[in-house]
Amino acid sequence: MMSASVCDTTGQIRNLVQGLSSLSQLRPLHAALLRHGLEQDPFLLGPILRFAFGLGRTCYPLLLFHQIKRPSVFLCNTAIRGLVSSDRFSDAIQLYHSMRSRHNLLPNNFTLPFVLKASARSSDSVLGVKLHALVSKLGFDRDVFVQTGLISLYAKCGLLEDACKVFDEIPDKNTVSWTAIITGYMDSGMFREAVDMFHRLLGSGMKPDGFTLVRVLSACAHLGDSATGEWMDRYVTEESGTGRNLFLATALVDMYAKCGDMEKARGVFDSMPEKDIVSWSAMIQGYASNGLPMEALDMFYRMLDENMRPDCYAMVGVLNACARLGALGFGEWACDLMGRDEFLDNPVLGTALIDMYAKCGAMARAWEVFQEMRKKDQVVWNAAICGLAMNGHVQAVFGLFGLMEKFGIKPDGNTFMGLLCASTHAGLVSEGRRYFYGMARMYSISPTIEHYGCLVDLLGRAGHLDEAHRLIISMPMEANTIVWGALLGGCRMHRDTQLGEYTLKKLIELEPWNSGNYVLLSNIYSATRRWDDAAEIRSRMNSEGIQKVPGCSWVEVGSTVHEFHVGDKSHPSSEKIYEKLNKLAREMKALGYVPTTEFVLFDIEEEEKEHSLGWHSEKLAVAFALISTEDNEVIRVVKNLRVCGDCHEAMKLISRITGREIIVRDNNRFHCFRDGSCSCKDYW
Repeated sequence: MMSASVCDTTGQIRNLVQGLSSLSQLRPLHAALLRHGLEQDPFLLGPILRFAFGLGRTCYPLLLFHQIKRPSVFLCNTAIRGLVSSDRFSDAIQLYHSMRSRHNLLPNNFTLPFVLKASARSSDSVLGVKLHALVSKLGFDRDVFVQTGLISLYAKCGLLEDACKVFDEIPDKNTVSWTAIITGYMDSGMFREAVDMFHRLLGSGMKPDGFTLVRVLSACAHLGDSATGEWMDRYVTEESGTGRNLFLATALVDMYAKCGDMEKARGVFDSMPEKDIVSWSAMIQGYASNGLPMEALDMFYRMLDENMRPDCYAMVGVLNACARLGALGFGEWACDLMGRDEFLDNPVLGTALIDMYAKCGAMARAWEVFQEMRKKDQVVWNAAICGLAMNGHVQAVFGLFGLMEKFGIKPDGNTFMGLLCASTHAGLVSEGRRYFYGMARMYSISPTIEHYGCLVDLLGRAGHLDEAHRLIISMPMEANTIVWGALLGGCRMHRDTQLGEYTLKKLIELEPWNSGNYVLLSNIYSATRRWDDAAEIRSRMNSEGIQKVPGCSWVEVGSTVHEFHVGDKSHPSSEKIYEKLNKLAREMKALGYVPTTEFVLFDIEEEEKEHSLGWHSEKLAVAFALISTEDNEVIRVVKNLRVCGDCHEAMKLISRITGREIIVRDNNRFHCFRDGSCSCKDYW
């Protein structure tokens, strides 16, 4: 029988255990256990282990555990659970094996869910099968928590059919088991099946919890299924009983944004009583990815006004918006809000920064970031390769690809997009063919429709129009507007009106709303004196209300992005801008410049009225930058359409007259104008 003094000591230590609040208190308590010979007492060790693991440190509690001579199943469970909670899955599995072999203990229904979770995270399907057999042997095959662990394990190991069998065998399913199978489908990329499973959950009469709803909204976002997403929005607010809490509201914002409905995303966001950095980031990313960069930057400003510090995802959205606008100064200012080490240590942030610099025409700075990156994964290498290709550094692209292989980084489809784009911009047909056909033969990468589009573009530009057309016909998938548009570009360059007419009819079938295709076809008919056909096209455009997309350009001056449209007179400096343009026009004419005032066959972006040639959006942007910046500053302009031939010639002369370097990024490539010439060598 235990003496009164020992009982008192044990009671005192138990009180101390219950009052633990820091690691500094744990060490003297451990010493007290040793001093009083209580270091093997399971009733004291259990809560101590639980507290120690709860601090997020595993070394000290493991040391305590391994000093136990005969641990009970309860103590083993505590240690396994602590390791799993600390993401030390292999250690948890090792401790489980030690529990079985060294201590000859059988697991119970509290042990198995955590070991199954560790096996799932380690993708250890061999152990999973053994555990499944043990579950049946021990009679836990009706335990919903154990079975849910098996579902997650099989799903994580890619054995979804087995996961479904286990799920179907559970007699009394709960929301956790339903969520596990839904997550299993999502992890396998089967988002439609995940949504269908959610409908089955509702049909069973069970109410989903918030986590399940968030997962299904994520599936809708992946599918772009706004209809189901809207229905779920109504369900959340009217029937679920959960209401729009912070996590559900953020999931709805993300879903609407990824479905392209920023108006609804903004409506949910504005109605949120509290917003965290995740919800702000979802909005910023949503605007940036839906082609609304100005709105993304405005949202970023609002977030800063709320004293929110940007996280990785918000910064990626901001950098993407800056890349689209060519807002180099704003991008660098935003980056200063985070430590440089965060960009160099985080491949996602580093990739976004490289991409921003590259798309702003600052490839030297992009290259510096790439070289300084401490973690270079495949995506980082691809960002550097594609950036170099975009900026016309063709040989550097090929050299970097060689280094990528040397370092053992396996290329993917995006790598070859960069290689093919580089070949296209330089007109290197042999190299382009070699990379395209080598994808499948040497790297087992099946070309996608984007790769076909690149090769068609390369062949078309080089005048191999028949080969390009044959390639389209032989494609294993239906050609889209990108592929036919690439062939049209070749027809434009080489004046093949017959193939051009055929190609445009294909494009009109695929994009009946795209005004540019109608304008081009009308131009072809006019050029070949088929006036009735041309009039019919114009009449069709008018009757169907098809409007031509206006040119739009952006230029950053003083960390502010200014937007210009063709013939724009809304800018506060319009009078000075047009005065500068008129002066430049006189100087260009003195050098022999003659505006191209007639229709240019196949030139999609040329505005129709003669007088508007001198007022194209990129010319307005450049004129504004010339009167608003120092003489040594590089002018960077971004345009939403392809730069027209007249503007291209004008920019070369303006760079010569002013001695300024002018970088224009259109929707096709970069043009760096310097001393009267362009980096594209008039090949675009």
